[in-house]
Amino acid sequence: MTPTNPPLDLAGGAAAPPARLRPAGRTNARAGETRRKWFEIIGLTTPAVLVYVTFVLVPMGFAFYYSLFRWRGVGAPTDYVGFDNYVLAFQDPIFLDALRNNAIIVFGSLLIQGPIALAVALLLNRNFRGRTVFRLLAFVPYVLAEVTVGIMWKLLLADAGTVNAMLDSLGLGSLVQAWLADLDLVIWTLLFILTWKYVGFAIILLLAGLSNVPDELTEAAAIDGASWWQIQRHVTLPLLAPTIRIWMFLSMIGSLQVFDMIWVTSVPAVRSLGASATMATYMVDNGFFARLWGYGNAVAVILFAISFVAALLFQRFLLRRDIQGAITGRAK
Repeated sequence: MTPTNPPLDLAGGAAAPPARLRPAGRTNARAGETRRKWFEIIGLTTPAVLVYVTFVLVPMGFAFYYSLFRWRGVGAPTDYVGFDNYVLAFQDPIFLDALRNNAIIVFGSLLIQGPIALAVALLLNRNFRGRTVFRLLAFVPYVLAEVTVGIMWKLLLADAGTVNAMLDSLGLGSLVQAWLADLDLVIWTLLFILTWKYVGFAIILLLAGLSNVPDELTEAAAIDGASWWQIQRHVTLPLLAPTIRIWMFLSMIGSLQVFDMIWVTSVPAVRSLGASATMATYMVDNGFFARLWGYGNAVAVILFAISFVAALLFQRFLLRRDIQGAITGRAK
């Protein structure tokens, strides 16, 4: 029996079978596979969406609603004041001091923790005896509880604490300071404590990024005669840039929302004057302890808005290339 040749089109190739001859089962299979994928997506994302809506979006909505009232937490809010709470916040010099302190912590963390973490990470990335021990010691402060660290430094930096006593014993009595009570010095003392606490996280994050730098590239650069510094500058740092940007983002958001370390370490009287206050501590002082719940919710909304805008700007101008590189579109 002679096989029948497929019909040819004008270009000499085999013509596609007519649509009525195509198997309908293939179309149904694709439609079923698409539905199954959508069911999987919905089933896997629905719990997370419900949790996010319940514990993030709904509280945010209530916070904004209560911020429009002068409410002391008893009964339903009835004294509607509109945006007066927001206006009062920006007219309060203590809140403006808190904004300034948050800005100091944000930029201070980036400018101090970043170089220190990068230098230590590059050092700990080299092979030498005891490297694991040094990595562990660098990460220990980060795993300690914030309350523990705050109480520890508060005792060390007290007027009759270990730091001042050690300075006296070394003949450096002129350097003795009221580290946590001086209105001009306290924010820089807190910045030092925050750096000591969180620089270990930056070091571990950068070490993880360095582990992804191919050894072949650095070895090839060394064979070509590049020095160690040239290798770090032209090979390692460009490949480490995405990790650095991720750390900068996390550090910025954490510095804007910092609360526990400041709350435990700072002196309440100094914090009430704005010298060591942040937006989060100001919110708790005025919303919880002063029982100005509407005003406290307004401060919470301001803190959220600042963090949200900062995150959007950072993503737009610094993380955009990393995000675009991670997302692939469908080939057309």
